[in-house]
Amino acid sequence: MPSERVQQQIEKLREEIRHHEYRYYVLDDPEIPDAQFDALMNQLKKLEKEHPELVTPDSPTQRVGGRPREGFVKVRHSVPMLSLDNAYSEEELRSWERRVHELSGRKSVEFVCELKLDGMSLALRYEGGKLVRGITRGDGTTGEDVTSNVRTVRSVPLSVALEKLRKAGLPAGFEVRGEMLMPIASFKRMNEEREKHGLSVFANPRNATAGTVRQLEPSITAQRRLDFFAYILIASQESGGTGAPARAAIFFDNQWNMLNALDATGFKVNPRRALAKNFDQVWEFIGQWEEKRETLPYEIDGVVIKVNDFGLQRQLGFTGKAPRWAIAYKYAARAGITLIEDILVQVGRTGKLTPVAALKPVPIGGTTVSRATLHNMDEIERLGVKIGDWVEVERGGDVIPKVTRLVDDKDHPRGHKSFHMPEKCPVCGGNIARTQGEVDYRCVNQKCPAKLRETILHFASRGVMNIDGMGDALVTQLTERGLVRDIADIYKVTKADLLSLERMGDKSAQNVLNEIERSKQLPLERVIFGLGIRFVGERTAQFLAEHFGDMNTLMNAGEEELQQVEEVGPRIAKSIVEFFSEPKNRELVEELRAAGLTLRGKKKERGTKLAGKTFVLTGTLANLTRDEAKKMIEDAGGKVTGSVSKKTDYVVAGSEAGSKLDKAKGLGVAVIDEEQMRELLSK
Repeated sequence: MPSERVQQQIEKLREEIRHHEYRYYVLDDPEIPDAQFDALMNQLKKLEKEHPELVTPDSPTQRVGGRPREGFVKVRHSVPMLSLDNAYSEEELRSWERRVHELSGRKSVEFVCELKLDGMSLALRYEGGKLVRGITRGDGTTGEDVTSNVRTVRSVPLSVALEKLRKAGLPAGFEVRGEMLMPIASFKRMNEEREKHGLSVFANPRNATAGTVRQLEPSITAQRRLDFFAYILIASQESGGTGAPARAAIFFDNQWNMLNALDATGFKVNPRRALAKNFDQVWEFIGQWEEKRETLPYEIDGVVIKVNDFGLQRQLGFTGKAPRWAIAYKYAARAGITLIEDILVQVGRTGKLTPVAALKPVPIGGTTVSRATLHNMDEIERLGVKIGDWVEVERGGDVIPKVTRLVDDKDHPRGHKSFHMPEKCPVCGGNIARTQGEVDYRCVNQKCPAKLRETILHFASRGVMNIDGMGDALVTQLTERGLVRDIADIYKVTKADLLSLERMGDKSAQNVLNEIERSKQLPLERVIFGLGIRFVGERTAQFLAEHFGDMNTLMNAGEEELQQVEEVGPRIAKSIVEFFSEPKNRELVEELRAAGLTLRGKKKERGTKLAGKTFVLTGTLANLTRDEAKKMIEDAGGKVTGSVSKKTDYVVAGSEAGSKLDKAKGLGVAVIDEEQMRELLSK
């Protein structure tokens, strides 16, 4: 048994970490630097690893844990999550206010004004002060249990001290509802990462939030840095949080006091709210934030106005689908009509070509807009736009302005010059490729200056050439100063070059040079992966290296020959051929050869014992990790997939196997354990 001193040390660390999480993620006012916070967290992790029996679900270390989920469970809401009626003009809002006065019989009514956050509604249930469930809105009556993902959001308390609840006049069992959202900075960063890896991007932060909350892999949710703002509380009178829930009116007289209580108990409540004595003050708040919405770090699409008094809320009641005591005033879309003077092509970090409309400058939402994205050729064809057309341009928050529709009337004549994508990259003159079934055109030249920084970062990263020390800051300086113009230039960098950079001492420079030299010894598959060929990941690179044995043979292979490689289909084969058909990429390979990198390997014939057999792994195996089991199956010619179907030959089930095991039994798929899997391999 751990000593009382150790238990106290662990609890003290948890309280300290919770305090700093609250300062950073809720108040946006950190007291200590990130390195100091990380040190506290690492200290707690170390103690919990030494004493696993002391780990609790609400420990700060448990925000992300466990295996990916295999589906979401439906959960019925304690109280329906209703939508709000909308108002789009001052006249509509005044009509709602008049109805409130008429139905209540009161001349004076107080209102609470809150920003209408553009995210997704979420309900959080707490029992004994601890988070037990996170539920999406769903259809308003039934939502999905997304607790594992909610736990990764730092502004969501995993527990609330009972002392805080008592001071706020709340029981230990309660439910908080609010808005989950993705800050604009997180949205941009996530889309850049998705584009970098050839994935589709999200249209707006709201869609990104919904997609993130419903991820089956909690660690992905954690990476995307969501935020949560509380705006309503539903409390149970029972201390344990069981039984029929009651409205917050049992504990508070009004909405304003309830928001303050949520704030006091550690929930993030939007400070941009106001208590309005009359309609004029409501309208002033609406106008104020319509002007200032550009300054916010997240998207809003209006203001929610609620009757403050809970007694009056009960008196006003509900219509069939919405409360009579609340309404959402929606801001008009920020748009303007202007002329497309030209269509230019922008080359992004991943080589993606994006058509951009060069506009006659037009003021929209307090900013003059002269550029707007047209996304891709499919969008241009859908809109039917030409150079010289008049179009409507919409702008939202910090999201890039976009052309939303063609304006075609007597006051806005049509243009006559059609746009076509260039045959060569406008930045480097390299070849342009468009993968069948995709909408995007891309530059395939890995020396293209437009995507240089991302190319270098990928090549030097841990899972590729593993050049420790060559991170963001160093790569930015090397590329901006022209010291590195392609990945082969990494091997030409001198100590004098490195010492000329900011924050680079003699020892650090030598360490980087040592890492660069060491990377030359890495095997062929790492170099193939490092080239950044589209659709060629770590696993495919390994199969290519094993099949061809050297870079020259791979470079000269045709699509048909490439498709003989395991897991290489027509799309990957075409991408590889396109890559090596670009002369500059072949030059790059020769420069890497001259630098001394390993461009030859050993051909490897995979076994055939399990050829044609498909496996699914589920649960925890006794002696193997999933990666180890997967490699053993693949080395024997088998294939491992992530989902069970009628085509699955075997499901290898360990302890705590989930829904995949149930599905296998339902489909009549053979279920085996680790020992039986080894027997198949030994036959």
